[in-house]
Amino acid sequence: MSKALVVGGNSGIGLTMVVDLLQKGYEHVYVLGKEAINIQDVPAQYQDVFLERVSSGEINLAEEDYRAFDEINDVDTLIITAGFGRVALFDDLREKEIENLIKVNTLSIIQVVKKYYDKISGEQPFYTLIMGSIAGHVASPLFSVYGASKMGLCAFIENVNVELAAQGKPNRILDVSPGSLKNTKFNGGKTDVEALLSTTGEMLQRMYDRETVYIPNYEEVFKRVIDDYHRDPMAYGIYSYGYKQKNGRVSSKPQICIGYLSGTFDLFHVGHLNLLKRAKKQCDYLIVGLHKDGSWKGKETFIPFEERKSILEACRYVDKVVESFPEDCDAYDAFGIHKLFVGSDYKGTERFNRYEEYFKDKAVEIVYFPYTTTTSSTQIREKIKNEK
Repeated sequence: MSKALVVGGNSGIGLTMVVDLLQKGYEHVYVLGKEAINIQDVPAQYQDVFLERVSSGEINLAEEDYRAFDEINDVDTLIITAGFGRVALFDDLREKEIENLIKVNTLSIIQVVKKYYDKISGEQPFYTLIMGSIAGHVASPLFSVYGASKMGLCAFIENVNVELAAQGKPNRILDVSPGSLKNTKFNGGKTDVEALLSTTGEMLQRMYDRETVYIPNYEEVFKRVIDDYHRDPMAYGIYSYGYKQKNGRVSSKPQICIGYLSGTFDLFHVGHLNLLKRAKKQCDYLIVGLHKDGSWKGKETFIPFEERKSILEACRYVDKVVESFPEDCDAYDAFGIHKLFVGSDYKGTERFNRYEEYFKDKAVEIVYFPYTTTTSSTQIREKIKNEK
């Protein structure tokens, strides 16, 4: 019996794909997404089979860590629906958002395909479906970087399919490139798994038939759209720009979460590493405010500021290191943070009660991390002092 991997299968069209695969008799479906599947998002009639035949794990495709895929090597079907974007002027996109758009929508997917390319290019049947976008086939102003990322992805799929055909290989990768999809969260809608099953059923059948491109509603809508684009790309682009503006689709809200935490990070150890890892898991861009020394806690500092800064800058979980602010809440004014990370022993203190009041109307969450029993700077300091 078949096994499948669905990347981005924790919600929306990906989650519906998982349901469809189970209905088609797949023995097991592995799901990797930014969050694990919430069983409450699964229609009640499918929850039992999900618990029996679905393994759900977390992966952040914006990070360059694909080790999770090394553990999943017994599949014959690969489906990738992960991706994101927002309608916005290029001028309004933040640098980290641009980076994440390219990483998630293009680079990470190419890397995942590479992980399974021995199977894709093999003689045994292996089925691959990747969610592209109509923005990968025509100009899409106000979708500049998203469109670029999808054009890169669609071109990659097309070129790989040519290579497979030229080499006489039987398998193909299906590029599914819709506009908007009804019954999903696209443009603020709600996912309706039952209503989407006919849509995913068509997609999967075309994958099994080894087609290379499927554009839903092609004859009804997108044939004309693509013809108009090729006839006069600039005129089409200006029309598309006006259409999005007129329909209120432009968003001013960045699709990134900026986090901030502060500390001395003297005598860097695994406890520090775990703290940074936990914080980065909850945000896209992590800023660390580094204290000049340990005097704020009445402690001696062993490692100079610039050396501690270099260590933090070399850590994969840290995006930016700055000198700490007099008050952690100042990071909001400086960077527009969305999350402030701190140890749970600060909860209820006068200082953090003030912060909670300050952030009440600013959509900033204070995340209190419980301390774990691990190596601590205090233990290392004591050992150093005792050996002097």
